Amino acid sequence: MPKEIQLKIKGEIDRLTNKTFKFDERVGDGWYSAVYFLKTKEIAKKYKSEQIVTMQFFQKEEAILCGIDEAIALLHTFAESPEDLEIQALFDGDKVKPFETVLTVKGKYHTFGFLEGIIDGILARRTSVATNVYRVITSAKEKQVIFMGDRDDHFSNQSGDGYAAYIGGMSAQATHAMNEWWGEKGLGTMPHALIQMFDGDVVKACRAYKETFPEDGLIALVDYNNDVITDSLKVAREFGKDLKGVRVDTSKTMIDKYFMRNQSELGSFDPRGVNVPLIKALRQALNKEAFHHVKIVVSGGFTAERIRKFEAANAGVDVYGVGGSLLKVNIGFTGDNVLINGKHEAKQGRRLNPNPRLKRVELKIFG
Repeated sequence: MPKEIQLKIKGEIDRLTNKTFKFDERVGDGWYSAVYFLKTKEIAKKYKSEQIVTMQFFQKEEAILCGIDEAIALLHTFAESPEDLEIQALFDGDKVKPFETVLTVKGKYHTFGFLEGIIDGILARRTSVATNVYRVITSAKEKQVIFMGDRDDHFSNQSGDGYAAYIGGMSAQATHAMNEWWGEKGLGTMPHALIQMFDGDVVKACRAYKETFPEDGLIALVDYNNDVITDSLKVAREFGKDLKGVRVDTSKTMIDKYFMRNQSELGSFDPRGVNVPLIKALRQALNKEAFHHVKIVVSGGFTAERIRKFEAANAGVDVYGVGGSLLKVNIGFTGDNVLINGKHEAKQGRRLNPNPRLKRVELKIFG
């Protein structure tokens, strides 16, 4: 692996380094590059080795940019003679417009062109996650949102996705790996498995949790028995001020027992899963017994649109747990060669799109 590289922006801020990203050394061998890029590399080296190309990257959405530091570190790690490249870039966390240039790379094609597809993929995934998170955070009206995406993707993606979620505005994440690149630790309380161990007795499970982790704020998972109001009141009466919150994670195929006892409320909405009437009834029941301090956390299939509906209805949610919807890759990036030796040369419909917001990246290598 090359020496540790630190990326500097003239007099401004440091970027993350290749040490952070822990790249697979096979990137340099072309293992992850589309074969046509590898073939083009060999042809360019043979016939056009002195030709200087300018490659620019863009996407087509209003987005929160992420993956820029990773892409630059990739170039500085695996390009041939990276010190000869001229790189200009925006920053992770920048808001970008459709077709806005976010990164340009100028140099000999055979030294870096084979990395084009990898850079597109990095920017696509990281920007998609950051943008999805931003949209969810905005929908939640600044209420806390917890990233619970560990079960929705391959574990090897957690660090990068967690960083992208952080860039998008997420401050609480489920695993330590999700927090690795930005220096925090995972956050969480109890799964259904803990309650199962105590034969479905939520109070006993909470007591065990509190005795084992006394410094944690106690948040009880209350949908195990599909009776969230009954179980919420049980733990609230037992733990009083020590109970910080209850989490509702009712399956979308289930109807909570509250509605079986109050069937007159049925008929005007879908009663399955976590729904607005159920959460409103839970808030009312807690308040009726003076448990105003107990926060309500909801999880299970939440998206930005669904959160907006809960907020518009004043459902009474304090914290949203969101997983799979944040990991959908819905923003694609394109890398285009637009100049050769400083003159326009590109496929029809593409040309250099200068962006005054780009900052030149300089390279400093530490021994």
